[in-house]
Amino acid sequence: MDVPALRRALSDQKLDGWLLYDFRGQNPTALSALGLGDHLLTRRWFYLVPAEGEPRLLVHAIEAGSFPARIAGVRDRYASWQSLRDGLSRMIASLPGRRLAMEYYPLAGIPYLSRVDAGTLELVRSLGAEVVSSADLVQRFLCRWSPRQLASHVRALRAIDEAKDAAFAYLGESHRRGYEPSEDQVQDFLMKRFADRGLHTDHPPIVAVNGHAGDPHYVPSREKPTPIRKGDLVLIDLWAKEARDEDPYADITWVGFAGDRPPRKAEEIFRVAVEARDLGLATVRNAHREGRALAGFEVDRAVRDHIASKGYGDRFIHRTGHSIGTRSVHGDGANLDDLETHDTRELLAGTAFSIEPGIYLPEEGLGVRSEIDVVLTEEGPQVFAPAQEELVRIK
Repeated sequence: MDVPALRRALSDQKLDGWLLYDFRGQNPTALSALGLGDHLLTRRWFYLVPAEGEPRLLVHAIEAGSFPARIAGVRDRYASWQSLRDGLSRMIASLPGRRLAMEYYPLAGIPYLSRVDAGTLELVRSLGAEVVSSADLVQRFLCRWSPRQLASHVRALRAIDEAKDAAFAYLGESHRRGYEPSEDQVQDFLMKRFADRGLHTDHPPIVAVNGHAGDPHYVPSREKPTPIRKGDLVLIDLWAKEARDEDPYADITWVGFAGDRPPRKAEEIFRVAVEARDLGLATVRNAHREGRALAGFEVDRAVRDHIASKGYGDRFIHRTGHSIGTRSVHGDGANLDDLETHDTRELLAGTAFSIEPGIYLPEEGLGVRSEIDVVLTEEGPQVFAPAQEELVRIK
């Protein structure tokens, strides 16, 4: 983190400090902030970054020696529950005021920022602190990409885009030879392509045929494999990243049809999804051009209203897009969401998110989604891979 900039932000927000806390990985945001993702820690720890003065660490006695020395600040240790409380009390009392940010969100309105358990919040508040959400700090200091991260994202995006093209080509070649690959075989094909390019993923791609494409988080079955035949609709959702911990993901979804003439209904709902996707991107571009702050929920509302106007509002059952992260494909930044949550966070330059409206009709054997990644640069929103305009003809 840029600590001088963080101190300025704390002062601007009239905060006395940012109190990071974790126990056994329950707060990955705190681990990311201090670069502790791979470090073995089995006891509770607190790390206070004050608006003024030195940072302070409270760590268990058995881990005081192993807690990374590179993390600066005054160190205090505890062993008993009483000494934990006393140490935390001293930490909070070191501040001129007691207004602290933590990974919490009122009423759990944004689950990605609801990391600290209720009991710990009660403990901190019992010691006289006022706790507010760290949502804005998290996005500003942990979610914005460096130029190196942007370059990594672009490389990963191009690699998965090529993998997607190769998968559709593999299906076409197989059908010409009279062979019908199953969903999980195409999934394995994509994973092999990822490995060949040195890419990593937290979950294999989604490969979903016909009605399975009507389930947004469908998982192909190896026990009951589903073949992909001529005349089938095929949805491929794939995401991956380069090897370094700080490398961000790339994430896209395309839909193809194994033949020349897709069903009219499939083409209709795909066209609606593409129009909604493009409207979402236009909403972001217009706000940038006008110099206007834009919240995540506003983009979702524009996209959702368009789909509803075409009669499919109840068939778009997830948010429009998610923040793109490094530890997982779903990051901690603002989501394009006015359905699952009401995300009022501003979309900030240096962050990235997906736009991926979908329409799901499993009872008709159909489901479509069109997904692009958008990076907010100082020059405006950028999309670094082709956006799908029509159903891929697999033949």
